[in-house]
Amino acid sequence: MPKTPGRTLSVEKIRELARAGAEVTLKRLRAEIIAIERTFPELGLPQRPRAARKAIKQATKRTRRMSAAARKAISARMKRYWAERRKTGGK
Repeated sequence: MPKTPGRTLSVEKIRELARAGAEVTLKRLRAEIIAIERTFPELGLPQRPRAARKAIKQATKRTRRMSAAARKAISARMKRYWAERRKTGGK
């Protein structure tokens, strides 16, 4: 690309100008979204899904609790497993 005297832009300057343009465009879009939501409030996102998402997240974080009988059964199973492995000589 040939350079013309007095008309060179550095990559940083181009990036800065692009960022400024993007900020202006973003502000316009946000203003337009606000205007549309005020005109058609039924199109706005309801607040309830946020609460539902939070409840789902909390429900999935719950830890499972094992009964004493289940722990005892697993313990016996693992003792048999390791005894069998020791008998066969390892791997």
